Amino acid sequence: MSRLLIVDGSNLLFQMFFGMPARIVNERGIAIQGTLGFVGALLKIIRMTKPTHVVVLFDGEHHNDRSALDSDYKANRTDYSNIPEQENPFSQLSDVYAALDYLGIKHTETTTNETDDLIAAYAYTYGQENEIVISSFDSDFFQLITDNVSVLRYRGDNTVICTPEYINQRLGIEPSQYADFKSLTGDSSDNIRGADKVGPKTAALLLGQFGTLQNILANAENIKKPSIKESVIKNTERLKTNYKLIKLDASAELPFDIDKLNYNLNGITTNEVLKGINLK
Repeated sequence: MSRLLIVDGSNLLFQMFFGMPARIVNERGIAIQGTLGFVGALLKIIRMTKPTHVVVLFDGEHHNDRSALDSDYKANRTDYSNIPEQENPFSQLSDVYAALDYLGIKHTETTTNETDDLIAAYAYTYGQENEIVISSFDSDFFQLITDNVSVLRYRGDNTVICTPEYINQRLGIEPSQYADFKSLTGDSSDNIRGADKVGPKTAALLLGQFGTLQNILANAENIKKPSIKESVIKNTERLKTNYKLIKLDASAELPFDIDKLNYNLNGITTNEVLKGINLK
């Protein structure tokens, strides 16, 4: 069975740029810590997962339909258009692209959808007959996890591979219930407010009883705890909107077919890549 590694490129770049202990420059004074960290992490992830195919996807600048549903959606995110270069991970994006080109790894920026939706489209299109590994710290991808689809959260030696068992043991739900779960609890990283008094344990109990958010809302009068019943009823419209914000859309057009994403790791090192793109 083929194994497709899908890397959430923007997520990994931010993790590496801000995760390095200090700003690193080369002999010509060019800042390279983001590129250095990105390439090093990517090669380690590839060695961990041993994929037959690889694609790296980045968020482009375009209209976001989810913001039309809720103006607060991701309103807490930093606007990097006026951030100084030394504090801006996008300042090293062109070098990251050059490194990916040197490695022969296909990559692209999204033009109409969020990267999350494009990754979902790959998972749904190829996840039945291929293994899929999604490399990202974005928990929204938990909803895509199946026996064939896993989520890798890269932390060096402490990297975690999230499987259906991982989700069940950690949250007490099935991966297919994750969008329902997050709709109830909210998501501070995306500035999504959940229902008052509904934390992870309560959300898991409600989903264990009713199965889906839709069924919870349809049977809210049957919720035993009065304060939870009141909160769910009061926040019904909020919860419906949350689900639309969190549920990934797998209808995006794929930029590359899987047969264009073949990759064979040849033992190349991070330093060799940086030398190859003239950053060393």
